[in-house]
This record gives sequence, structure tokens and C-alpha cells, in this order.
Amino acid sequence: MSEAIAAAYRTHGPSVLRRARRILANDADAREVVQDVFLSLVDRPEQFSGRSSLMTFLYRATTNRCLNHIRNAKTRLRLLEQRGAVDVEEGPGAEQQAIVRDLLRQLPEEQAQALVYYYVDEMSQAEISDVLGCSRRHVGNLLERVRAAAEQPEARA
Repeated sequence: MSEAIAAAYRTHGPSVLRRARRILANDADAREVVQDVFLSLVDRPEQFSGRSSLMTFLYRATTNRCLNHIRNAKTRLRLLEQRGAVDVEEGPGAEQQAIVRDLLRQLPEEQAQALVYYYVDEMSQAEISDVLGCSRRHVGNLLERVRAAAEQPEARA
């Protein structure tokens, strides 16, 4: 089985890395997520049930790992601030990325996934419904909740 996972890594690893980079906007964090995704397959190969393509599974697993990574970043930042070792990201788009990451931390999992698929990946609602395994109407409702949360000033505080 580890031979198959090694082959999957060689074949799909670059796509998974691009996906993680796109969500996290940080190469080191993206590489960590890629390792986590493939190591989880080594540890628990049964999690890929074959109901979808391997790439679809990896795409979703990468998205979920990235969202968890973003949520955990708040805790890491607080610990770094306590130790006086904060390195604030500067540059074009840094403020916008910070706002999006903060929103992702606060949203329920399914809404955060819909946000990433729709706004980052530019997927249609029909494509998102296929990935999430729900109706197109449900995706529309999720996106409406995301928009409402983004418009609330306390969601970005």
C-alpha cells in the first residue's frame, strides 16, 4: 500500500502543494499540509474509500487541513506574542489575506469550505455541491451566510 501512496505522491503531490499554497499563501505551511495529507494516507489508507477519484479526495483533504491550519494559527500567534517573537507579514495583499484568514477561523467548517471553493477556486455552485455532497441550494445558502458574516464588523475584529 505504501508503494501506491508513494506513486500518488509523485503524481498528485505538486497539485496538492499548489492547492495548499493558494489557500495558505505560505510555502512552508503549504509543504507541511502536503506532508500531513499524505502521511495520513499512510497511517489510515482506509480513509480513501474510492467513492471519488483520488485527486478529488486529496483536494478535499487538503482544503480541510488548510482550514484547520488557519484556525490553529491564531493560537500559535498568541503563543508567539507571549514570547515576543512576532513577525508580522507585510506586502501587497497582506491585509486582505489577514481579513480572509480571520474570517475562515470564525466560520463553521462547511461555510469555510464553501468560501474557499467559491472565492479562491472560483468553482461554480454546482461544482461545490458535488465536492461537498449536498444540493446546489444548500451551497447558495452557505455562501449567503458567508457574505453576511463578512459584512459584520465583529466578524473581522
